[in-house]
Amino acid sequence: MFRIISDIVFAIATALIIVIGIYFTFYYKFRQFKFKTMFKYLFEKEDSKGISSLESLIMTLGCRIGVGSIAGVALAIHIGGVGSIFWLWLTAFIGSIITFVETGLGIIYKERDEDNIYKGGPAYYIKKGLGLKQLGALYAILVIICYSGGFIGIQANTITKSLLLFCPTQPYIIGIVIAVSSFFVIKGGIKNISKVMNKLVPLMGIFYLGVALFLSIVNITEIPSMFYNIMSSAFNCKSVIGGMIPTMIVGMQRGFFSNEAGLGTGSITSSCSSTNNSVKQGYIQMLGIYITTIFICTATVIIILTSNYNYIEFGNINGIEIVQYAFKYHFGVIGEYLLFISILFFSFSTILTGYYNGESCLKYFFTKVSIKILTIFRIISCSLLFVCSIISPTVMWNIVDFLVAILMIINIFSIYKLRDKMYI
Repeated sequence: MFRIISDIVFAIATALIIVIGIYFTFYYKFRQFKFKTMFKYLFEKEDSKGISSLESLIMTLGCRIGVGSIAGVALAIHIGGVGSIFWLWLTAFIGSIITFVETGLGIIYKERDEDNIYKGGPAYYIKKGLGLKQLGALYAILVIICYSGGFIGIQANTITKSLLLFCPTQPYIIGIVIAVSSFFVIKGGIKNISKVMNKLVPLMGIFYLGVALFLSIVNITEIPSMFYNIMSSAFNCKSVIGGMIPTMIVGMQRGFFSNEAGLGTGSITSSCSSTNNSVKQGYIQMLGIYITTIFICTATVIIILTSNYNYIEFGNINGIEIVQYAFKYHFGVIGEYLLFISILFFSFSTILTGYYNGESCLKYFFTKVSIKILTIFRIISCSLLFVCSIISPTVMWNIVDFLVAILMIINIFSIYKLRDKMYI
């Protein structure tokens, strides 16, 4: 019953994102297509000594490029067929303009914390922009539960399961390593997290795209037909109700879940940037949507569709099994190691940024957060990483899906009401 309710709420949230995304496209005069401006701002020199715009983009990418870019894409193909990928790509163009707005609002309404580091996001612009302090508090609480609790726990569980596939050991040992490693990074605060992410995210992106590029070259004759099948299947009008519409819904839902457009969490990490130029940061963060959806998700598509995955029966899956099969199909036993490296990179980066989202929202409730409170919060978060490494995440997935949908609805309502506050 809860799964049905969660699916309904998520469908409503997806519909709202699509409608508002189309509305913002016209309202902000198709700014998501101004790629020249995006790159101009990205490489613009900054004098700030704090977190740069590029560093905040990498931080945000660490959260966006998660397991959803692997398992989520596979699940879209499994449920909605190859045509769902076209609609997944479309979410990049709809979601990027929403990211432009929520990022800009995050910059406009951000605050400095006790360490002179900026903090912001939906909770802050809901409180200061709309004057709805209680709604801002609700958003902050949901992020703390969803990200510093359930979401990072799911990432730890994914790492554990992936390693156990080819390296039998005790799950609690893996859980201890994940928890301790995470604690040593997050105890240094946003500056240390940013430092690690600036090394980890480019490395993981290059590695994963490199695998996809290699397979594209090896299977170069199959690539044109692959893209043709995606496009033709997306517009299967023989059965609009039974074919095209379900394919479109699945593709878009997986797309928004992967790139987190409309969720508002990207605004939390991007608000740590020292820049006060809301338009500049909005343009830069739109690149994050394209990198996640067009490049990383497409890499997964290439890896799967150049295998013979469609000849295998998969039952009761979460998506990762298809990718695992595809890696093994292409690379043999080595493929299991390559997939684990990808999952380790993607999941660990999501753990770090997911934790930071929770910490930033925790600071929403305090003028000054003591070291003692932060330490307790960090210990609790890392303890959950350990616990989630050794238990089934099924219930947690259901809860996280539901909370993500609620966060989307709150954020979409808020950025629509504050649309005139973007000074452009």
